[in-house]
Amino acid sequence: MATARKFSTDGKDLGTVELPAALFDAEVNEHLIWEAVKRHLENQRQGTVMTKNRARVSGGGRKPWKQKGGGRARAGSNTSPLWPGGGVAFGPKGSNWSLGMNTKARQNALRGALTARARDGNVVVMDAPGLDQPKTKTLAILLGKVGLADKKVLWVFDKAGETLIKSSRNLDRVATLESHTLNTYALMNCDCLVLSEAGLQRLTERLSV
Repeated sequence: MATARKFSTDGKDLGTVELPAALFDAEVNEHLIWEAVKRHLENQRQGTVMTKNRARVSGGGRKPWKQKGGGRARAGSNTSPLWPGGGVAFGPKGSNWSLGMNTKARQNALRGALTARARDGNVVVMDAPGLDQPKTKTLAILLGKVGLADKKVLWVFDKAGETLIKSSRNLDRVATLESHTLNTYALMNCDCLVLSEAGLQRLTERLSV
Protein backbone atom coordinates (compact mmCIF):
# COMPACT_ATOMS: atom_id res chain seq x y z
CA MET A 1 0.00 0.00 0.00
CA ALA A 2 1.39 3.37 -1.03
CA THR A 3 1.65 6.05 1.62
CA ALA A 4 2.33 9.77 1.67
CA ARG A 5 3.42 12.29 4.26
CA LYS A 6 0.68 14.54 5.58
CA PHE A 7 1.11 18.08 6.86
CA SER A 8 -1.25 20.65 8.34
CA THR A 9 -1.84 24.05 6.79
CA ASP A 10 0.86 25.52 9.05
CA GLY A 11 3.48 22.89 8.16
CA LYS A 12 3.07 20.57 11.16
CA ASP A 13 3.89 16.91 10.46
CA LEU A 14 0.76 14.76 10.89
CA GLY A 15 2.36 11.42 10.05
CA THR A 16 1.49 9.35 7.00
CA VAL A 17 -1.72 8.50 5.18
CA GLU A 18 -2.57 5.61 2.90
CA LEU A 19 -3.11 6.47 -0.74
CA PRO A 20 -5.82 4.81 -2.88
CA ALA A 21 -4.47 1.67 -4.48
CA ALA A 22 -6.47 2.30 -7.65
CA LEU A 23 -4.36 5.39 -8.34
CA PHE A 24 -1.04 4.81 -6.61
CA ASP A 25 -0.51 1.06 -6.98
CA ALA A 26 -0.97 0.65 -10.71
CA GLU A 27 1.27 -0.69 -13.46
CA VAL A 28 3.96 1.77 -14.55
CA ASN A 29 4.09 1.51 -18.34
CA GLU A 30 6.95 3.79 -19.38
CA HIS A 31 6.07 3.70 -23.07
CA LEU A 32 2.46 4.67 -22.33
CA ILE A 33 3.66 7.56 -20.18
CA TRP A 34 5.98 8.65 -23.00
CA GLU A 35 3.07 8.59 -25.46
CA ALA A 36 0.92 10.72 -23.13
CA VAL A 37 3.73 13.26 -22.67
CA LYS A 38 4.38 13.39 -26.41
CA ARG A 39 0.67 13.91 -27.10
CA HIS A 40 0.50 16.77 -24.60
CA LEU A 41 3.52 18.54 -26.09
CA GLU A 42 2.39 18.06 -29.68
CA ASN A 43 -1.06 19.43 -28.87
CA GLN A 44 0.55 22.63 -27.54
CA ARG A 45 1.92 23.42 -31.01
CA GLN A 46 -0.14 25.96 -32.92
CA GLY A 47 0.95 24.91 -36.39
CA THR A 48 0.07 28.34 -37.83
CA VAL A 49 3.45 29.19 -39.39
CA MET A 50 3.13 29.78 -43.15
CA THR A 51 4.90 31.66 -45.94
CA LYS A 52 3.52 32.86 -49.28
CA ASN A 53 4.61 30.96 -52.36
CA ARG A 54 4.70 32.49 -55.84
CA ALA A 55 0.99 31.89 -56.29
CA ARG A 56 0.06 33.91 -53.19
CA VAL A 57 2.21 37.04 -53.47
CA SER A 58 0.82 40.03 -55.34
CA GLY A 59 2.01 40.83 -58.84
CA GLY A 60 2.97 38.58 -61.70
CA GLY A 61 0.27 39.80 -64.04
CA ARG A 62 2.55 40.28 -67.01
CA LYS A 63 5.92 39.27 -68.30
CA PRO A 64 8.52 41.79 -67.00
CA TRP A 65 10.25 42.11 -70.41
CA LYS A 66 10.28 40.33 -73.72
CA GLN A 67 11.89 36.94 -73.91
CA LYS A 68 14.70 37.71 -76.37
CA GLY A 69 16.84 40.58 -77.52
CA GLY A 70 17.17 42.57 -74.33
CA GLY A 71 20.45 41.12 -73.15
CA ARG A 72 18.97 40.20 -69.80
CA ALA A 73 18.11 36.82 -68.38
CA ARG A 74 14.69 35.61 -69.38
CA ALA A 75 11.93 36.16 -66.81
CA GLY A 76 8.29 35.20 -66.88
CA SER A 77 7.01 36.70 -63.63
CA ASN A 78 8.13 39.01 -60.85
CA THR A 79 6.68 36.59 -58.29
CA SER A 80 9.53 34.13 -58.88
CA PRO A 81 11.50 33.15 -55.75
CA LEU A 82 14.56 34.60 -57.51
CA TRP A 83 13.12 38.10 -57.40
CA PRO A 84 13.04 40.46 -54.39
CA GLY A 85 9.49 40.41 -53.07
CA GLY A 86 8.77 37.15 -54.84
CA GLY A 87 7.30 34.02 -53.31
CA VAL A 88 9.17 31.67 -50.99
CA ALA A 89 10.18 28.33 -52.43
CA PHE A 90 9.52 25.31 -50.21
CA GLY A 91 8.57 27.48 -47.21
CA PRO A 92 6.71 26.15 -44.17
CA LYS A 93 2.97 25.60 -44.37
CA GLY A 94 0.39 25.42 -41.62
CA SER A 95 0.13 21.95 -40.11
CA ASN A 96 -2.07 20.22 -37.57
CA TRP A 97 0.27 18.60 -35.05
CA SER A 98 -2.39 17.30 -32.68
CA LEU A 99 -2.24 13.64 -31.68
CA GLY A 100 -5.03 11.43 -30.45
CA MET A 101 -4.93 8.92 -27.62
CA ASN A 102 -7.59 6.62 -26.24
CA THR A 103 -9.22 7.71 -22.99
CA LYS A 104 -8.33 4.47 -21.21
CA ALA A 105 -4.72 4.74 -22.35
CA ARG A 106 -4.51 8.34 -21.05
CA GLN A 107 -5.97 7.28 -17.72
CA ASN A 108 -3.57 4.33 -17.42
CA ALA A 109 -0.64 6.62 -18.19
CA LEU A 110 -1.80 9.04 -15.49
CA ARG A 111 -2.18 6.23 -12.96
CA GLY A 112 1.29 4.98 -13.85
CA ALA A 113 2.79 8.43 -13.36
CA LEU A 114 1.03 8.79 -9.99
CA THR A 115 2.33 5.37 -8.94
CA ALA A 116 5.89 6.26 -9.96
CA ARG A 117 5.75 9.45 -7.88
CA ALA A 118 4.40 7.55 -4.87
CA ARG A 119 7.04 4.81 -5.09
CA ASP A 120 9.76 7.46 -5.09
CA GLY A 121 8.25 9.05 -1.98
CA ASN A 122 7.40 12.26 -3.80
CA VAL A 123 3.74 12.59 -2.83
CA VAL A 124 2.59 14.88 -0.01
CA VAL A 125 -0.92 15.54 1.29
CA MET A 126 -1.35 19.11 2.50
CA ASP A 127 -4.06 21.73 2.23
CA ALA A 128 -3.20 25.31 1.39
CA PRO A 129 -3.39 27.92 4.18
CA GLY A 130 -6.45 30.12 4.25
CA LEU A 131 -5.51 33.44 2.68
CA ASP A 132 -7.67 36.55 2.73
CA GLN A 133 -5.43 38.18 0.14
CA PRO A 134 -2.60 37.02 -2.14
CA LYS A 135 0.54 36.40 -0.06
CA THR A 136 3.47 34.74 -1.79
CA LYS A 137 5.66 34.85 1.30
CA THR A 138 3.19 32.74 3.31
CA LEU A 139 3.30 29.93 0.75
CA ALA A 140 7.09 30.14 0.45
CA ILE A 141 7.49 29.81 4.23
CA LEU A 142 5.07 26.86 4.34
CA LEU A 143 6.93 24.98 1.59
CA GLY A 144 10.19 25.63 3.41
CA LYS A 145 8.79 24.10 6.62
CA VAL A 146 7.88 20.85 4.87
CA GLY A 147 11.21 20.63 3.02
CA LEU A 148 9.99 21.54 -0.46
CA ALA A 149 11.59 24.96 -0.85
CA ASP A 150 14.22 23.77 -3.35
CA LYS A 151 11.99 21.35 -5.27
CA LYS A 152 9.75 21.78 -8.28
CA VAL A 153 6.29 21.40 -6.78
CA LEU A 154 2.97 20.61 -8.42
CA TRP A 155 0.11 21.49 -6.05
CA VAL A 156 -3.24 19.93 -6.98
CA PHE A 157 -6.54 21.15 -5.54
CA ASP A 158 -10.18 20.38 -6.06
CA LYS A 159 -10.78 24.06 -6.79
CA ALA A 160 -7.92 26.54 -6.66
CA GLY A 161 -9.20 29.97 -5.70
CA GLU A 162 -7.94 33.16 -7.30
CA THR A 163 -6.14 34.16 -4.09
CA LEU A 164 -4.13 30.93 -4.04
CA ILE A 165 -3.29 31.15 -7.74
CA LYS A 166 -2.02 34.71 -7.35
CA SER A 167 -0.04 33.77 -4.24
CA SER A 168 1.85 31.01 -6.07
CA ARG A 169 2.30 32.88 -9.33
CA ASN A 170 5.61 34.47 -8.33
CA LEU A 171 7.08 31.18 -7.08
CA ASP A 172 8.86 29.94 -10.18
CA ARG A 173 9.18 26.38 -8.84
CA VAL A 174 5.51 26.02 -7.86
CA ALA A 175 2.66 25.17 -10.23
CA THR A 176 -1.01 24.81 -9.28
CA LEU A 177 -3.63 22.70 -11.03
CA GLU A 178 -7.18 21.63 -10.34
CA SER A 179 -7.67 17.88 -10.10
CA HIS A 180 -9.80 17.63 -13.25
CA THR A 181 -6.96 19.18 -15.32
CA LEU A 182 -4.13 17.03 -13.93
CA ASN A 183 -2.18 15.41 -16.76
CA THR A 184 0.77 13.07 -17.19
CA TYR A 185 3.12 15.77 -18.50
CA ALA A 186 2.58 17.98 -15.43
CA LEU A 187 3.29 15.00 -13.16
CA MET A 188 6.50 14.07 -14.94
CA ASN A 189 7.63 17.71 -14.99
CA CYS A 190 7.68 18.11 -11.20
CA ASP A 191 9.87 16.84 -8.38
CA CYS A 192 7.08 16.49 -5.81
CA LEU A 193 3.30 16.18 -6.03
CA VAL A 194 1.33 17.95 -3.30
CA LEU A 195 -2.34 17.03 -3.02
CA SER A 196 -5.03 18.72 -0.99
CA GLU A 197 -7.46 16.33 0.70
CA ALA A 198 -10.35 17.50 -1.49
CA GLY A 199 -8.15 17.29 -4.57
CA LEU A 200 -7.14 13.73 -3.71
CA GLN A 201 -10.77 12.74 -3.24
CA ARG A 202 -11.84 14.27 -6.54
CA LEU A 203 -8.89 12.65 -8.33
CA THR A 204 -9.87 9.28 -6.87
CA GLU A 205 -13.42 9.72 -8.16
CA ARG A 206 -12.08 10.66 -11.60
CA LEU A 207 -9.66 7.76 -12.05
CA SER A 208 -11.19 4.92 -10.05
CA VAL A 209 -12.13 1.99 -12.25
